[in-house]
Amino acid sequence: MPFLHNVTRGRGVPEERLAVVAGQYELFGGKSPINDLNRDLLEALGDELARRGHELPTFWGNRNWHPFVSDTVGALASRGHESTVCVVTSAFSSYSGCRQYHEDLDRARNEVSDAPDIQRVRVYWDHPDFLGAAADLLAESRDAAGLSKSTPVLHTAHSLPLSMAATCDYQEQLNEAASIVNDLAGMTGSCEVVFQSRSGPPSVPWLTPDIDSHLRGLPERGISEVLVHPLGFVADHMEVLFDLDTQAAAVAEQCGIKMVRTPTVGTHPRFISMLVDLVEEAAGVRADRPSLSTSGPRPDSCPRDCCPASTSSDR
Repeated sequence: MPFLHNVTRGRGVPEERLAVVAGQYELFGGKSPINDLNRDLLEALGDELARRGHELPTFWGNRNWHPFVSDTVGALASRGHESTVCVVTSAFSSYSGCRQYHEDLDRARNEVSDAPDIQRVRVYWDHPDFLGAAADLLAESRDAAGLSKSTPVLHTAHSLPLSMAATCDYQEQLNEAASIVNDLAGMTGSCEVVFQSRSGPPSVPWLTPDIDSHLRGLPERGISEVLVHPLGFVADHMEVLFDLDTQAAAVAEQCGIKMVRTPTVGTHPRFISMLVDLVEEAAGVRADRPSLSTSGPRPDSCPRDCCPASTSSDR
């Protein structure tokens, strides 16, 4: 519950709803899998850095639970590090997925004396190896399940309040990324972006369509098989394990739909290699900045007015 209170602080989520979510965690050992996933990611990054000859220590900090970002920045300072590059486990731009990380890092640096400079890597939703890794996993899941290339694909992402979505290009990025991934995977069927994992008061409008509602409408369209690809997530944490593998899968079964969920990029070799490429970019030792989007690569440092927080009460 303390973790859930941190996650939902300021969003107006009632205690009874948090109790329901806590019950969902009990299905998976009573804890979030995110820390173990982050440990795996950190190990993979360390291995790739070493393989390239970068003898660099790696650290990890969380927004909502131990080790907190402020603790990690304190550890960096205590060891005498003057500068660091920060990798963020969020590929797309929004207040909660981008700007809030800047605020977390700034707050942590203000709390620590002699805090190191922190250079965050660029937003990477359009990097060829993020999209390529996602496409590889989509194609592998399709083939393993014996599905055709014409199978419809539902690309899922975390929903946002409409007021927050209006201050960023989150939806545009997701729509373009979904189309690129489908093309790279050789898919020829329909390609749709759907949303999941909303929280907050029911009276506040969030991005739709919701995946469960969307699944219920597929039989009337003559669709009995679907690939569900969690494009908006980089690891199989609770929003994937419960919202998709448990909740959405149950809806699909009730509707007579064969639902195949693809893995997230996790520690896929192309994704890990890409993250180290981005570290090299941010450190100034790599000049190429590949991108598959129509808008091109984002700068290393986002403008301070990028993805501002909503001023309404639905945050």
